[in-house]
Amino acid sequence: MRALIVDHTEPSGLRLGVAPEPTPAPGEVLVKVGAFALNNGDLATANGLDDGRVPGSEAAGHVVEAAADGSGPAVGTPVTTFGVGGAWAEYRAVSVDLLGTTPEAADLAAISTVPVAASSALRALRRSGPTLGRRVLITGATGGVGRYAIQLARMGGALPVAVTRYPAQFADELRGLGADAVVADPADHPGTVHTVIDTVGGRLLVRAFDRLENGGVLIALGHLATEEEAFPPGALMAGPGRDRTIVSFHQFDGTPLGPDFTWLSEQLTSGALLPSINWRGSWHHVHDAITALRGGTLHGKAVIDVA
Repeated sequence: MRALIVDHTEPSGLRLGVAPEPTPAPGEVLVKVGAFALNNGDLATANGLDDGRVPGSEAAGHVVEAAADGSGPAVGTPVTTFGVGGAWAEYRAVSVDLLGTTPEAADLAAISTVPVAASSALRALRRSGPTLGRRVLITGATGGVGRYAIQLARMGGALPVAVTRYPAQFADELRGLGADAVVADPADHPGTVHTVIDTVGGRLLVRAFDRLENGGVLIALGHLATEEEAFPPGALMAGPGRDRTIVSFHQFDGTPLGPDFTWLSEQLTSGALLPSINWRGSWHHVHDAITALRGGTLHGKAVIDVA
């Protein structure tokens, strides 16, 4: 089968080549991939893999071989899938616990953005507790996770505050997704917030923590920054009116992923959520998307259509 395989002699570290078609285990289905999404985490992981390996965690397609143990969806079912590697190929074998079904009318490119970006945003917001009527500050707001977090926070009744280095460029777009305010830095927001969804880390996380109100929570979801999180003396001390929490985040929190994947796919297909795909093309041009992602010039999601 065709696949994007690791090749450290290439400038991008990847090339379009041939890999063995996977053989599913009894609790796995074989999926013919229609589209897969790129993200910085997968690109970083690929750097550490041996040549010839197939990276990638999220892909959408149709089941072409049902699970031998009788679990999971039937042949022909459209699904979105998650796993450690193997997504950037024509076929992938995936556990029935790591997929969600999607509506027949779904755009597979949009659905391929669910497992990492949309699911992370959804689960991070759940960690913060009820959001109705509360302000939720989201750093890295123009990224894939950030854009979903804005929309989901607004759906949950929150007032999202979007933080981006380019407020003038993206203010209208982010407000269109549901942002109540758009600022360049957490310190620019005049009030406090109940929740911070941080996808950047570093000094930005520290400044975002300073905006939390009493009882507020910061969800440390990602770390794109190159510097450490250095808090000033006393910043983490609790006291009257200063009871705040930092929560680390991991997508595998013990609850099933499939139902979330299915619900998010339904929201995308109905138009209640927008995927914010800012680069979409053939895997023959994947190096353009990789260059943009690594250079920080691609805001939103990059999706590959598997011809």
